[in-house]
Amino acid sequence: MPSWTLSFLAAAATAALLGFGADAGAAAGFARACFFFFVVLSILSLFRGQKPI
Repeated sequence: MPSWTLSFLAAAATAALLGFGADAGAAAGFARACFFFFVVLSILSLFRGQKPI
């Protein structure tokens, strides 16, 4: 999941540099969603006593 976040973040930065504002916003939104999903899964795994992702 962290690699997906970084991939979408890189796509957003590239799209922003090339002038594709709507695509950059969408990619940034996906990166934000992936990041928070990863954080929630990490917190849940800590409470369950499992090794973090």
